[in-house]
Amino acid sequence: MNVFEELKARNLIAQCTDMERAEALLAGGEPVRFYIGFDPTADSLTVGHFIPMMVMAHMQRAGHIPIVLLGGGTVLVGDPSGKNDMRKMLTREEVSHNIGCFKRQMSALIDFSDGRALMVDNADWLLGLNYIDFLREIGVHFSVNRMLAAECYKSRLETGLSFFEMNYMVMQSYDFLHLSRALGCQMQLGGDDQWSNIIGGVELCRRCDGKEVYGLTFTLLLTSEGKKMGKTEKGAVWLNPVRTSPYDFYQYWRNVADSDVINCMKMLTFLTLEEIAEYEKLTDSAINQAKEKLAYEVTKLIHGQAEAEKAQSAAKALFAGAGEGGSIPSVTLSDDDFTDGAIDIVSALVLAGLAKSRGEARRLVDQGGVFADDTKADGIAFAIRKEELPVMLRKGKKGFCRLRIL
Repeated sequence: MNVFEELKARNLIAQCTDMERAEALLAGGEPVRFYIGFDPTADSLTVGHFIPMMVMAHMQRAGHIPIVLLGGGTVLVGDPSGKNDMRKMLTREEVSHNIGCFKRQMSALIDFSDGRALMVDNADWLLGLNYIDFLREIGVHFSVNRMLAAECYKSRLETGLSFFEMNYMVMQSYDFLHLSRALGCQMQLGGDDQWSNIIGGVELCRRCDGKEVYGLTFTLLLTSEGKKMGKTEKGAVWLNPVRTSPYDFYQYWRNVADSDVINCMKMLTFLTLEEIAEYEKLTDSAINQAKEKLAYEVTKLIHGQAEAEKAQSAAKALFAGAGEGGSIPSVTLSDDDFTDGAIDIVSALVLAGLAKSRGEARRLVDQGGVFADDTKADGIAFAIRKEELPVMLRKGKKGFCRLRIL
């Protein structure tokens, strides 16, 4: 099975500008350089970036060469796709910091050694452009009528679309032309919401240089109900362990709907399709075995085997603590329980019913057996901030209570 067939079998391919020729290119035995762009809008990747990273990893394993394009230039404009209003404009310093964070996180899945993958920043060629020359060479190839018909722009016309954002498609298309000329890049990949932008780049390469290049989009990470995955009560599920702890990350995948677990296994793990087919046979409560396997494999990919094993052990201890057929108690906190946006660990233990008095709570903390999710309370000064909720408070191996906020 070639990599194109593998991606199709894993439900990862959505659209392609030329399916037959793209498959022939990827199965031809020669390394193909392809790129995926990431705009560094935050200091961490999210679950939403997981699919692009997995596609890159599959392609690299098949002998092809990923080009990770970090949008240090395009992020200064912002992609209007899927947005109700204009993105916050970042400073160059913020963008540079975010790029450094992205590089570290991507190394968990992509091998950048010995030229096996490249990483470039489009600020290197976009920031120095002469605007008039750019309009004459590149802008002349774009029809405003066609741009406004694209879904990424059409959906914004009612709420307001600035000329500033209109430049995004032109800039992203120019990225493909530049990478084709400078690095021999033959394919651009991206989420299916990037289809219009990707077509723009394919057509620009043909019009300017007469080059045959290809665009391919992959399936967005959606639930069986069509909703985007990667959101919790706390907000986005981040790949940064400080923003989303390995335990919470594990629990997110452990708690996916029964109808989503097999698709997530195909899209987000390197388990063989044959092994996944065996999990697909499970029914009723046995499906939990598939969920545990999914959660472990995904957590291992992002946070490493040690953290995956810790999260799995904590989750099993939590289940045992609930008792057979039992449920985990929870307590809902109000604003009055917080001081300067945080609650100290001693107060939290008492409110959760895990300690009968503040004195007992202090002793528990001093003995080192208190955890908030998988973070150990290292002293009575330890506090839980409001924005971190919900949090699983744990005392020893069998005392649990989930803290929530109104």
